[in-house]
Amino acid sequence: MGRLSVFLGVTFLWSWGQWWPAARFSSGAWQVPEGLPEFLVTGAFAAWGPLIGALVASFAYDGGQGVRRLLKRLIQWRFAGFCWAAAFLLLPVVIGGAWVVAGMVDGARPASEALANPVAVPISFVFILLLGGPLQEEAGWRGTLLDEAQARVSPLVATVGIGLVWAVWHLPLFQLPSAGIYYDKPFWGLTLSTVLLSVLLTWIYNRSGGSLLAVMVMHASFNWAHYVFPALESDAGGLAYFAFLIAACGAVLWASGPNLGRRQA
Repeated sequence: MGRLSVFLGVTFLWSWGQWWPAARFSSGAWQVPEGLPEFLVTGAFAAWGPLIGALVASFAYDGGQGVRRLLKRLIQWRFAGFCWAAAFLLLPVVIGGAWVVAGMVDGARPASEALANPVAVPISFVFILLLGGPLQEEAGWRGTLLDEAQARVSPLVATVGIGLVWAVWHLPLFQLPSAGIYYDKPFWGLTLSTVLLSVLLTWIYNRSGGSLLAVMVMHASFNWAHYVFPALESDAGGLAYFAFLIAACGAVLWASGPNLGRRQA
C-alpha cells in the first residue's frame, strides 16, 4: 500500500466515518444510542481527517523524523514578501469584489455579520486559521497529496485531481444542517470552487518553497473573506465570485504556466 493510499484511506475513514453518521442522526434516520459522546453525534472532529491522514502516512513511511518534518513545515514562515501579500489579500479582493457587485446588481449588499462587529474581524481570522479548515486540511491536501502527485504528473494535472478529491471529501456536509453556506448550494459549485482554489494554493505553495503556512494563510483568507463578505448569499454575487476567481486563476496560469511556479520552488 503506497503513501497516497494510506493518506486517502485514513483521511476519508476518519472524516466520513463521523460525518455520515452525524448526517443520519440529524435527519432522524438513526436513533442516537444512549451515552454516545456528543462529538460523535455531531461529527465535531471529522474535519481533522486530512491532518490525521498526513501524520499517519508520514509516520508509516518516514517514522518520527517524517512527522517532525511535516509539523515543522506548518510554521515555515520565511518566504518572499510577495507570497505573504498574495496569501493574505488575493482571495479577499476576489470575494469582496463579488460582494460589491452583488450590491450593485441587487441594490443592496448581503448583510455582513462580521462588519457589524468590527472587533471580531481579526479574531475570526485567527480562529479560522486554527480551527476553521486550514490547519486541519493543508498538511494533507498540499503537504502530502500535492507533493506525491507533482512527483508523478504535471502540477496542473495534480492540482485538478486534488481539487476533485477535496470536493468529494466534503460530500457528507451536504446532508448536515447548518454546515455552512457552501453546502446550501449545488455540489458542482463547491467542486468548481475547490478546483479553482487548488490552482491558487498550488501556485502559492510552489512559489513559497513548499511552505504549509503560506497555503494555510491563503486558505484562511478564503474562508474568512466568505464570512466577512457573504457574496454567495446573492445569485449575482455568486456569479461574480466565479468570474473573478476564474480570472485570478487565468492570471496565475498566464504568469507561471502549467507548472504553477514549481520551477521557482
